Order: sequence, then C-alpha cells, then structure tokens
Amino acid sequence: MNDLNALFDLQKNNRWNISRSSAFERIKKLKKLKDEIVRRREDVKLAIFKDFKKPYAESELTEIHTVLDEINFAAKYLKCWMKPKRVSTPITLLGSRSEIHYEARGIVLILSPWNYPFALLINPLIAAVAAGNCVIARPSEKTPHTGVILKEIIEAVFNENEVAMVLGEVDVAEKLLELPFDHIFFTGSTNVGKKVMIAAAKNLATVTLELGGKSPVILDRDVNLEQAVEKLVWGKYINAGQTCVAPDYLFIPEELKNTFILQFKRQVAKSYGENSIERKNNSDFARLIDLGSFNRLTKKIEKENDLIGDLTSSDDYFLPPILLETTLTSPIMEDEIFGPIMPIILYKDIENVLSYIQSGPKPLALYVFSNKKEFIRSILSSTSSGGVVVNGVIIHLANPRLPFGGVGHSGQGSYHGHFGFKAFSHEKSVLRERKFSLLPLYYPPYSSALNKMAFKLLRLFE
Repeated sequence: MNDLNALFDLQKNNRWNISRSSAFERIKKLKKLKDEIVRRREDVKLAIFKDFKKPYAESELTEIHTVLDEINFAAKYLKCWMKPKRVSTPITLLGSRSEIHYEARGIVLILSPWNYPFALLINPLIAAVAAGNCVIARPSEKTPHTGVILKEIIEAVFNENEVAMVLGEVDVAEKLLELPFDHIFFTGSTNVGKKVMIAAAKNLATVTLELGGKSPVILDRDVNLEQAVEKLVWGKYINAGQTCVAPDYLFIPEELKNTFILQFKRQVAKSYGENSIERKNNSDFARLIDLGSFNRLTKKIEKENDLIGDLTSSDDYFLPPILLETTLTSPIMEDEIFGPIMPIILYKDIENVLSYIQSGPKPLALYVFSNKKEFIRSILSSTSSGGVVVNGVIIHLANPRLPFGGVGHSGQGSYHGHFGFKAFSHEKSVLRERKFSLLPLYYPPYSSALNKMAFKLLRLFE
C-alpha cells in the first residue's frame, strides 16, 4: 500500500502540470502511444492468445484496430474539443459572456476487465490522456501475459508521474480503491460495479461504470433469416461469447423455429466446423478464460437440450457453440451468460416479449431484426438499454461518434470519441462580466423608480 500511496502522491504533485498541457502536447503523447502499439502489434496478439487462445484475427479487429481508430479520432478532434464553448446569456446578464471550459478531473483510476484485456484498458486511457488527467491503471489478473505487454507499452510512452500501470491480484484493486482518486473508470460485472461505486462515494469521486447484463435479441416475422443468423452467429461466438454486448438470448416467432434452427446450424458449421471435434480444433474459436467460467457455464446447461453439439473440454476450457431452446424460468436466464451459449425463446405476442424485458434490469444493448418501421419504433419506445442496433449486433461500439455505455444495472456514464473526453473532464462554467451591465438596475434599494422600471422590463421577457 505504501508504494501505491507514493505513486499516487507522485501523480498528485504533477497533476496541474498535466492538466495545463496544450492540445499539441496531448496529441503528441497519443501519437507516441500509437507508434508503440503498432511496434508491439504482434506481441499484443500473442499475449492475448496465450491468455485464452483468442484468434489473432479477432485480436486485430476487436483489440488493436479499435484502439488505433480511437487514437486517430481523438488526435483529429482534440483541439476542437478543448476549446471553450460559448453559450448564450440571458437578458439580465446583458453585456456578459458565458462559456463552458473543459477541465481535467485530476487523478483517475482505470480498472479494466479480462475479456478484451487490451482495448478495454487502452481506450479509456486515450480519453483520460486527451482530457489532461494523470492515470493509474490496473488490468485484470486473469490475463497476465497481456498485463505485462500493457505495462511495457505504457512505460515506453509515459513517465509514471503521469500514467502508471499497476499489476497484481484483486487485493491490489481493493487497495487502489481506498485512494482519493478524482474519477474512477471501471469495466466489469454489475456486482463489482456496486462495490466500486461505494468506494468512490467515500471520496466523492465521480465514476464511469461500464457493466453488462442480458442483452436481448428480438426477431420479427418478416426478416431475411439467413442474413440475421449470419450476424447473430458472428456476434454471439466472437471471443467465445465473452463480450459485454454479446447477444445474450433470442426471442423468435414460433413459426420460424425450425427454419431458424436449420439456418443456425448451417452457419455454425460454416464458421467453425461441421461438428464439435472440428470446432475444438478450429483456431478461429477462443477459449473460456478459466476453469471457474467453464464450470459455471457447464453447470447451467446440464439439464438443457443442446441443439448443436455437446463436446466440451475442461483441459483447455473449451466450450463449443451451443444453441438451446429454453424458457424464461430456466437457470440460463438468471444472469448474464458471458459464454458461447445462445438460448432461444419462442413467442406469439410481441407484447409479452416487451413485458419481460421491461420487468428486468436494463441491458447494455438490445438488438432488433425487422423490416417494419412501426415494429422497430415500438421496440425503441417500449424498452430501455445502453444502446440499440437494428438489423445487426455489436457494431454500435465501433462508431466513435456514438456514446457507448449502459443505464441502470448495465452501467453509468459513457465514453468513446468526444464522449470519452467529456467523461474524464469537468465542465466548468465561466462567466465574464463586462463594464456594461444591467445588473446594477436590480440592486437595492428596491423602491427606486428606476428599479421598479427595470423589474417591469424584465417581465416583458418572461
């Protein structure tokens, strides 16, 4: 703990130097970070593969590319983001100038998860640096190889009095949460997110919580089923289903059941192999992160009917793509799956579907497949979620012009692009009063004729 205190104090002494840095200086740091990531690109992919056999192609697409895209976007627009924004001034303050200034929050803590161990630490770091903060970051202990590479990259780019990486077990995260950070950015489970919020409250620190939840999919009757299934198989089984915005469960019309199952089996075979043995040997399919995840998921599906295949392997935490026809009261529907299991639930009346979604915690994402504007409009107006994709899955988080975040149990606050910059900034109001001002007309004594006339004038603008 003493080392953490010393590190915190080191950044505290440097906090104002960093917050006063110019757009040019911050962009220079971001570009240096980009150069180091590009230089260590293959090392990053190898480290993630060592941690849970994530395919190189998936690491390239979902870890490295997203980070480089985020850096490029921030570097392009940061100068504009940092400029004070002038806003209008009411008649009573005529002659004054009103502005919003973006001030760095100060010293921030980033706690990142294991499922996208590189991107989900570096992306918020980009936003924090762009906003002029000092940062202490701690990656998950479940991905040690990636943690080492992250630390090496950070140390090659930043001095520890500005950005520092701390490795260690859960107790390290707990000790960090005792420090008086100005802002805490946490990505992980809802249960741990509650603990983070409690810790933040002790120091009145602001928080951004990127959590999860059971993200539903709703299929309408008039969809191109082949295209929908292709997207669902990709979105569900990328990273072996260990994605916070992965389609968690699926509502389909009763009459589409048999056609859907047939299409789904075909697409899984096309993507990962004809049977579970081929899928196990397929290098394009990641593994579960650890034995705990493997045991948790296999226990949940013990009494379920797997419609695709049933070969599992605890030796390397392999769980194949699984499709289940289930019910709303099944154990698999109790909490977020976070694995390669797709439960399907049949429906007749869309109102029953909406009632079920409305009755539970608000999900991080919701996906609707339909060609009917009225159907889509009804889903959007009758549900609450962090984000929505129409006729697709997952891809909303790839647009830096959209805020990414949850609501309620699925999170608090958002980031990516400008929204990330604002998440790590305090919007400070600045009003510049000029020599000419109407305010003296409203000073006491309130009985003067001029004062009474001023109040009558004010009423004209009500």
